[in-house]
Amino acid sequence: MNDLVTHPNPDLIVGPDLRESWNTADRRRWGFHNLYRITRYGMYLRSRDVLALRHRIYRRIGDMDEVRRLTGTTMFSAMVVLRGDTLIYEKYAPDFGPDRPHSVMSISKTAMNLVIGRLVADGKLDLSSRVKDHLPEIGSGYAEATIQDVMDMNIVNSYDEDYSDPFTAALIHESAMGWRLPPEGTSDETDREFLCTITSDDLTNHSGEPQYKSSSTDVVGWIAERVSGRPLRDFFIDIVEAAGLQDTFYMSCDREGVPNLNGGISMTARDLARYGLLFARSGRGILGQEIGSQAFIDATRAQTGPRYPAPADHITYGNQMRTNGRWVGHGGWGGQFLFVDPESETVVVFYSVLENEDASDWDYQQETIAMAQAISLMEPA
Repeated sequence: MNDLVTHPNPDLIVGPDLRESWNTADRRRWGFHNLYRITRYGMYLRSRDVLALRHRIYRRIGDMDEVRRLTGTTMFSAMVVLRGDTLIYEKYAPDFGPDRPHSVMSISKTAMNLVIGRLVADGKLDLSSRVKDHLPEIGSGYAEATIQDVMDMNIVNSYDEDYSDPFTAALIHESAMGWRLPPEGTSDETDREFLCTITSDDLTNHSGEPQYKSSSTDVVGWIAERVSGRPLRDFFIDIVEAAGLQDTFYMSCDREGVPNLNGGISMTARDLARYGLLFARSGRGILGQEIGSQAFIDATRAQTGPRYPAPADHITYGNQMRTNGRWVGHGGWGGQFLFVDPESETVVVFYSVLENEDASDWDYQQETIAMAQAISLMEPA
């Protein structure tokens, strides 16, 4: 046995640029299209019943200048638009297609709006309670924070998320998530062990702007599991069944099987659109299941959370979603967006993979939102 040769997994090793091989600029597109089979641990789910989509294409959508511009770049992967259960627009890049799963990154966070909203509606969780009331083992980075502030990305702690910095906590976190190998000579860490290392001397957000931290989503998911007595996997089975997904739902996990709530989901564009309809249907599933809460979705749209700086100061962050008071949605690091307008029952899904070094472009995301908003206000053809 002494002649056996091993080497670190080449997709997961951190290279000289301090990024995983799949996440370097020249391989990121391949990585986002294949993350569901790259991560070290994961689960997959299928729905018994599928929401059938009717087809009535609005040709005017494809004629919009902003649609042509955003779907005409090498970054583009897919775009799907639903109005209720009707597919009104669909387009894919040559190297992608309707049956291909795509990483949705932080769009995954929106699931906690459904889960926490349902727990609040059922009287199982008080958002004014503090994190330590449910997780006594948590560190100072969250212990004294209210759950509402954690849901709203409204606290300050040592976790930072600046993807231009290769040492940002958000990238270091990926080792515990199973997205990269730990540093040489160190042992594997679980996600919850990592969360307990986050610290803070003063949790107060003095800026009035969102303090975006992917770790916050994992914290509220841990709380959901504690107060409900249910494993997170069961919540996601409920969500997948309620949305009526057609293809496989993939979720990366840590080595203990804890789902990476902050960004672990991969699914097809059509299925993400089916999922988005849950927010247009007041949190109800295809068979009437109460998965989320209309009152909680309304509270999200009330814009009580911190506000983004100008020129995006019409958008706030609250309850793990962005909103302008009408639509709700979320972006995904690297170029994705889920947009839901409950008033017109319009869902816009946009998949792309940014080609710059840090895979971040706030202006590009605002352009995507503006396109989706224009589509949502379009009258039927």
